[in-house]
Amino acid sequence: MQFSKWHALGNSYLLVERAELGRPLDAGQARLLCDVRYGIGADGVLEVVSVAGARAAIVIWNPDGSVAEFSGNGSRIAAAWLAERSGSRGVVVSASGREYRATTRGSEIELEVGPVGVREPETIDLGEERIELTSVSVGNPHAVVRRDADREELLRLGPLLERHERFSERTNVQLVRVDGLHDVTALVWERGAGETSASGSSAVAVAAAAIANGWCESPVTVHLPGGDLSVTLDEDNYATLTGPAEPICTGETVN
Repeated sequence: MQFSKWHALGNSYLLVERAELGRPLDAGQARLLCDVRYGIGADGVLEVVSVAGARAAIVIWNPDGSVAEFSGNGSRIAAAWLAERSGSRGVVVSASGREYRATTRGSEIELEVGPVGVREPETIDLGEERIELTSVSVGNPHAVVRRDADREELLRLGPLLERHERFSERTNVQLVRVDGLHDVTALVWERGAGETSASGSSAVAVAAAAIANGWCESPVTVHLPGGDLSVTLDEDNYATLTGPAEPICTGETVN
């Protein structure tokens, strides 16, 4: 199996083409490919289902074998790969029935994420404590919690919130510290993956929640352990995500 490995601020994905595989990828293969001991090791797999010029359709696999509706970093990586392949700076990537237009400027990829849904803040019970959060939909679910971006807290709260009964399809979780009118620091617990150095959809969710709650104004720079992502939202809550996506290597598995 031919593959290429890419990363976006340390958030790594393997990219494979279904045409080269000769069959659809399955959950077991995705888990094995992402396993650092028995596979190649990655935060997810981008399965390219079809390519036509500067357009491609992908399936986004989490390392636990589940399928993600959307990934901001994964989609930008797919866009970077497609731009290189097609020779076009402007490309379109589709995932889970939604299309995302992207423009490449060197290693920087600007992705039109589209409309973002933000709910009113709510409080949920979590054992003996109550957590206030803002639910955001970026094509996938997010729970944004404003508190110090502390790793121990992320590792404690992340898995509890991800699988809380409030979220029927599980959720991504972000702990957010507001640093200024256009800056926040965030830690991410990714649904199906756990702690991650960066997440594009999480950056959009954090920025959208920060603007909706009056913590920040657009544009918002989201500082993550792996680096910074920039998010702009217009008056209709249409989001654009900008950040780097870079190749690491290409290779071939033995089976």
